[in-house]
Amino acid sequence: MKADEAQETEKKQNFTYILRCADGTLYCGWTNSLKDRLLAHNQGKGARYTRSRRPVELVYYETFATKQEAMQREWAIKQLTRQEKLALCRIFGQKKGTDMKKYDYVLVGSGLYAGVWAYEARKHGKTCLVVEKRDHIGGNVYCEDMEGIHVHRYGAHIFHTSDRTVWDYVTRLAEFNRYTNSPVANYKGEMYNMPFNMNTFSKMWGISTPAQARAIIEEQKKAVTGEPSNLEEQAISLVGTDIYQKLVKGYTEKQWGRDCKELPAFIIKRLPVRFTYDNNYFNDLYQGIPIGGYNVIIDKLFEGCDIETGVDYLENKEHYDSLGEKIVYTGTIDAYFRCQFGRLEYRSLRFETEILDEENHQGVAVVNYTDRETPYTRVIEHKHFEFGTQPRTVITREYPADWQEGMEAYYPVNDKKNQALYQKYAQLAARETHVIFGGRLAEYKYYDMDKVIASALARTAEEF
Repeated sequence: MKADEAQETEKKQNFTYILRCADGTLYCGWTNSLKDRLLAHNQGKGARYTRSRRPVELVYYETFATKQEAMQREWAIKQLTRQEKLALCRIFGQKKGTDMKKYDYVLVGSGLYAGVWAYEARKHGKTCLVVEKRDHIGGNVYCEDMEGIHVHRYGAHIFHTSDRTVWDYVTRLAEFNRYTNSPVANYKGEMYNMPFNMNTFSKMWGISTPAQARAIIEEQKKAVTGEPSNLEEQAISLVGTDIYQKLVKGYTEKQWGRDCKELPAFIIKRLPVRFTYDNNYFNDLYQGIPIGGYNVIIDKLFEGCDIETGVDYLENKEHYDSLGEKIVYTGTIDAYFRCQFGRLEYRSLRFETEILDEENHQGVAVVNYTDRETPYTRVIEHKHFEFGTQPRTVITREYPADWQEGMEAYYPVNDKKNQALYQKYAQLAARETHVIFGGRLAEYKYYDMDKVIASALARTAEEF
């Protein structure tokens, strides 16, 4: 409220008022001069609470005939919850023709990007509504309990990072175990360690030294001369023919639903090859699984938020936009703009989960099936993520799928056509003054978990 409007209300001389501070918190007090008191608060001469939270804005007041009545009303308002105070302010704003919305942020989606936003917003006294299409929060890291095992419903998620800031952030939210990702590849019953390392080469060629392995790979790479023209040639130029045929070709063709000769070379920029006996898939400094599953982290990130599940924001956009000062949108960016330039393409996944009446099915969390004939790309045995000893086990077979409307969008198709289309939507997004686009789907970008957390932290640092 403007100072001149406050001046017009000075007739009864006793006021109970609410201020909205710069950090989003609310302050309630009483005064016999709204104009002077508001000025004092903004000059740092008011209450101790508001001195470090300037500027402040008058969002509610009542007038009383006596000081005692104003002080009694101040005490009563201070007993209200934040939501009840906000409700007062909204009614007051409607009467005065101003617009104070119910929430500071409406978060569309409930994965890690939205979760970090919720957590950081709450630390700064902001209110959030979470709108989630699924019947649960957590995005793709959501876990469900089966047989006492935390099952990764949307595929294996192993947290890894070399970013100490991100690692410190997540370990304040949950304790992590010592799990190290060491998947195994199954090629027609032959078992090979991943990533490609001396254990892989020793099994494949019966050799024992790095020099022997290097010599074989370099010789096989000569099968491709000149600039690779497709993915097959690119892979052979990186790792040779044997590794390509047994461990790359079938798996990649299942993932993309096309022959490797029909796929562009740029899809595979590099294939890591280690000439050491090291089965640790990641090179990052920090790695593990949150003890108790990822829901432990998700519950803490969204603590204190209002949450609606099973609802589609885009189908009720006008309603949800009216509730929040800003929207944090983590859904597909093309859908936000009603696909006016055409649909972006994705790859999807289908999961088939089964409870088995055995203690240990495959001896490792992840087995990749690299032959073309096996229809699924990998089998996950979830108990091994947390070193489970349950009497039964749960496995999930993972099948690649062509994405169609209504299916979950997992991987962006990162080719020139789709990137050009995305840039058109990104230009529209840049013009949305009250909407923040972030995360894998809104940025049409594959993110590891640590990178999406880092991205959200960077953006919230700008906001707060």
